[in-house]
Amino acid sequence: MAVAYTKIVFKMWYFLLKHRQECSLNAAQALGYKISEQTQLLRKLHKEQSSGFCLLRTLAKTFGPYFLTGTLCLVIQDAFMFSIPQVLSLLLGFVRDEDAPLWKGYLFAFMMFLLSCLQSLFNHQYMYTCFTVGMRVKTAVMGLVYRKSLVINSAARRTCTVGEIVNLVSADTQKLMDFVVYFNAAWVAPIEIALCLFFLWQRLGPSALAGIATVILIFPLNGFIAKMRSKLQEVQMKYMDGRIKLMNEILSGIKILKFYAWENAFRERVLGYREKELNALKKSQILYSLSIASFNSSTFLIAFTMFGVYVLIDDKHVLDAQKVFVSMALINILKTPLSQLPFAMSTSMQALVSLKRLGKFLCQDELKEGNVERIPYSPDVDSVAINNGTFSWSKDGLPCLKKINVKVQHGSLVAVVGHVGSGKSSLLSAMLGEMEKKSCHVTVQGSVAYVPQQAWIQNATLKDNILFGRERIPTWYQKVLEACALLPDLEILPARDATEIGEKGLNLSGGQKQRVSLARAVYRKADVYLLDDPLSAVDAHVGQHIFEKVIGPNGVLKNKTRILVTHGLSFLPLADLILVMVDGEITEMGSYSELLSREDAFADFVKAFAVSERKENATLKGTRKSVSRLSMTDFSIDLSQEQLISGDMGSANIQTMEAISDTEQEQDQEEVGRLTQADKAHTGRVKLELYVEYFRTIGLALIIPIIFLYAFQQAASLAYNYWLSLWADDPVVNGTQVDTDLKLGVFGALGFAQGIGIFGTTVAISLGGIIASRHLHLDLLNNVLHSPMSFFESTPSGNLLNRFSKEIDAIDCMIPDGLKMMLGYVFKLLEVCIIVMLATPFAGLIILPLTLLYAFVQSFYVATSCQLRRLESVSRSPIYTHFNETVQGASVIRAFGEQPRFILLANSRVDHNQTSYFPRFVATRWLAVNLEFLGNLLVLAAAILSVIGRATLSPGIVGLAVSHSLQVTGILSWIVRAWTDVENNIVSVERVNEYAETPKEAPWTLEDSRLPLGWPRTGSIEFKQYGLQYRRGLDWALKEITLGVNEREKVGIVGRTGAGKSSLALGIFRILEAAKGKIFIDRLNIAEIGLHELRSRITIIPQDPVLFSGSLRMNLDPFDGYTDEEVWRALELAHLKNFVSGLPDKLNHECSEGGENLSLGQRQLVCLARALLRKTKILVLDEATAAVDLETDNLIQSTIRTQFEDCTVLTIAHRLNTIMDYTRVLVLDKGQMAEFDSPSNLIAKKGIFYKMAKDSGLV
Repeated sequence: MAVAYTKIVFKMWYFLLKHRQECSLNAAQALGYKISEQTQLLRKLHKEQSSGFCLLRTLAKTFGPYFLTGTLCLVIQDAFMFSIPQVLSLLLGFVRDEDAPLWKGYLFAFMMFLLSCLQSLFNHQYMYTCFTVGMRVKTAVMGLVYRKSLVINSAARRTCTVGEIVNLVSADTQKLMDFVVYFNAAWVAPIEIALCLFFLWQRLGPSALAGIATVILIFPLNGFIAKMRSKLQEVQMKYMDGRIKLMNEILSGIKILKFYAWENAFRERVLGYREKELNALKKSQILYSLSIASFNSSTFLIAFTMFGVYVLIDDKHVLDAQKVFVSMALINILKTPLSQLPFAMSTSMQALVSLKRLGKFLCQDELKEGNVERIPYSPDVDSVAINNGTFSWSKDGLPCLKKINVKVQHGSLVAVVGHVGSGKSSLLSAMLGEMEKKSCHVTVQGSVAYVPQQAWIQNATLKDNILFGRERIPTWYQKVLEACALLPDLEILPARDATEIGEKGLNLSGGQKQRVSLARAVYRKADVYLLDDPLSAVDAHVGQHIFEKVIGPNGVLKNKTRILVTHGLSFLPLADLILVMVDGEITEMGSYSELLSREDAFADFVKAFAVSERKENATLKGTRKSVSRLSMTDFSIDLSQEQLISGDMGSANIQTMEAISDTEQEQDQEEVGRLTQADKAHTGRVKLELYVEYFRTIGLALIIPIIFLYAFQQAASLAYNYWLSLWADDPVVNGTQVDTDLKLGVFGALGFAQGIGIFGTTVAISLGGIIASRHLHLDLLNNVLHSPMSFFESTPSGNLLNRFSKEIDAIDCMIPDGLKMMLGYVFKLLEVCIIVMLATPFAGLIILPLTLLYAFVQSFYVATSCQLRRLESVSRSPIYTHFNETVQGASVIRAFGEQPRFILLANSRVDHNQTSYFPRFVATRWLAVNLEFLGNLLVLAAAILSVIGRATLSPGIVGLAVSHSLQVTGILSWIVRAWTDVENNIVSVERVNEYAETPKEAPWTLEDSRLPLGWPRTGSIEFKQYGLQYRRGLDWALKEITLGVNEREKVGIVGRTGAGKSSLALGIFRILEAAKGKIFIDRLNIAEIGLHELRSRITIIPQDPVLFSGSLRMNLDPFDGYTDEEVWRALELAHLKNFVSGLPDKLNHECSEGGENLSLGQRQLVCLARALLRKTKILVLDEATAAVDLETDNLIQSTIRTQFEDCTVLTIAHRLNTIMDYTRVLVLDKGQMAEFDSPSNLIAKKGIFYKMAKDSGLV
């Protein structure tokens, strides 16, 4: 269903938007560049607004006809609704006329019953149509947003964060759906109001105008309130967007937060957004309470003014039962459109806000298809050609690439080299069409495969990540795995290639992610390969293997065009063409020998770094020797023993898997390889404890006044209605009634008392709801931030974002609104039952069985509806996860041309979600029809009993009983609807509280901590029989490690992949707790201090540089603990001072989500600046220079040597040359300490280290 409707809308919308963009473009060109910035801004706003209305118009064209059939049902329902008071008038006339035959009374009673039943049927057919159309609109717009997110350009992507896009899909599409459901009320309500007033005029003459005046006064007040609430809602949505965006970043960079002990700083930022969001909500809810009070009191106000004017203008005007209760029945009908109108206005306002937001997103600049001309493959033509190219990231941005002239012949290997930030990755982006083309012509021939610098891995099996939508060809698949050095990894994954990979490749090491990303590209058999530094994240010997087997002259891609960005000098002699980039320009171009012979900057660079490169990598002869010597043992030591800090998570699959016994080995491979926990749906009715939990957070101090206010409000209502019946039965003396003024005064006082009660209850419930949601959000945030890393590896971020967005939104608004409605109608029902039983005590015999039947139908429905709500919630999380994943990997998806497959995937997930949603609202209609039938039976009973007892009953009491029983159908429906809403949404409390039960890490701080202020003073580290397991029952990641590191020592940690190098670092930071043994820092057992006390006093520079959106200063110092001078000093030492000084906002430069507006190398330097700022006595480096060029690497190493001279430094090294001058080197092998001595002594011993050094050409 989703696919068909989305396609229709998308085509129409796309055509309209294109046409609009072309018009505005031509106009802009005609005006030239004279338009001021202000005018440009106004035009942009107008464009966004008009595009929102354009979307609405397109939706109306597509879904209008079906929607109109529902409108027809609404008109017929209205006809029946207005017939009922006329029949009531006839019935009251019959009761008054003692001579009327009895059959007439029975006829009128059955007519009322029949008309009520027909009204119910047509009303719910109309509601069914509206919900169906609403669901289709929601589905269509979701598909539209998804498609748009696949085509927006980089500049737009920076302004539209993942969190904002998820919010468009979750909140804004729902607002559009609500608009469809309640839209008709906006125009039908005024017609219904006019008809009511016409019939009232018939009864009361010109006095009805007083009622019109009251309505006219109520309307502007509520229009004003709706407008103010709309503004407040925009404010609230803005802060909600900010909060969700920040939560998304926190979940993405949770490991960094834990390493740096930054959770509190980010927690405060989230709570800052939350507080502003709740303040806007509180103001909005108080205004809403005023609106509800005015509308709920409208029945009384209209009756009061009309009856008051009627009796005061003429003494001869008498209020008899017929006039009073037919008028009251009409006023009660009037109440429905009056109450629906503000809701319709409110949903319309919210829909306009959402349309504006959707319009703004759909107006974002798209990647132009003409950026790159794709031509069919032909061996005689250049594979890639750029003539005099100038490119920038945004339409108005400064050029990042200038004077680019490149021609790449078919089948050649091109290497792109240059410093950090010189534009190497941008060049590949330009070839992919990801950049704005200022001038030039770019041609790419044949199909393209792309390997990004930071591997993008899907939350799917390893096999699905490599196949990427293609069919599996066993021989080629096997060849690709072998070439990309993945076969040894398969041996150690629990379900081989059927193992599920976590979000963003959480349970793979940096090197494994990069190899999977490369394998995906190789499997494609594309014509052109764009490889953005794929060898930086892998060990030197694995890099050589991949170059030899995949990229090099003898690799599987030898006949393909390969453009390789690299920092490895050893690969350059084998390149057919080398492009040297400096500040976005190609300064030199030619083969390796040509460039050396020119003796320019490149030649100097090679000479300067050839020594270190020679140390790091073997000569080509040695390379061939080492590659031929690669064996399984070089790679395959149990992955669970090595957990690289970058998210080298062997643990994640391990945490969802026990050690497999012989009996279990038969189990399904898919189950073995499962990693993430799907969102689970609870079953059965909502437990009473949930309500208790919710009301406990509100507090007894607020609950007791709420109950009292409801009782007071309903007592006032009952009193003024009964007072009316007494007034109607008052005998007429000389054509008038006595004490009219007194009766009117009492009636007025009781009515006003009820209005004050309504306002008090709604405000109290709103405030109670805000108190509860504040508590629940705070608990959720604390529970998530206190969870260990294993929790984030096995819980998809979509599940968590769903809790923080949709579920918290339900607790904020839906539960209080449902409670207001439910309590109001429950007390109203009590009032009706009391009145009917006062009039005809025998009605009690009918009310009792009807109540039992009602309770049965209701309980049967609520359980079903509740379960469907849960299933719908659970199937919603994968939609957000998929959106999240798509937005982050959009460039890869586009490069491979996989957009149609991903769109189908998104559609199928949306459809799956709707299969739970559709039965839910159909069940609601089923329930409403059944319940209203029960209510109509009560009308029939009250009418027949009145006919039977007409001799003893006064017309006033009959009118009171029958007119109130007519309200029962509506009241019963609303009670169940409200009850269901509360039950459905209280599930959100259940889902938010789920994470209170999950395991938590150790306390952040200990109250009675005796930690010295300057600890650690020396930086000595001691391991005593230290052992580490990722989970009980699994192999030891580290075994019996006993060693001491003295103060100021520099220790390198080396070993093959999987030896346990990073596990050691994780142990020091207590990311994983010791399974046995102890670690002492400055003779203090680290297990005896709080996690933040430990993590804030030692520093790590991780492999994956993670930045958060916010200022550069915040990224360096979130607690504002350092002065600007200290921050600048750290930037200078990290070689970033010149770069930051050149930025317009300097330290306040806004980093985009994930730090995407900085290059990977620059982000790594920011991480170095963080370490320099903290300047702790212990520094851990985890392959921290993998993403930078050799020159920058040398600068970093020299900075570390000078600035951390007094510190203990532990370096997990892939490049052995970086640690050859260290005090000592620790060699790990299969989780055990194999060797520990100075580099020279280890080489002399000719053990494992000697073999590794020899493989790297260092000896």
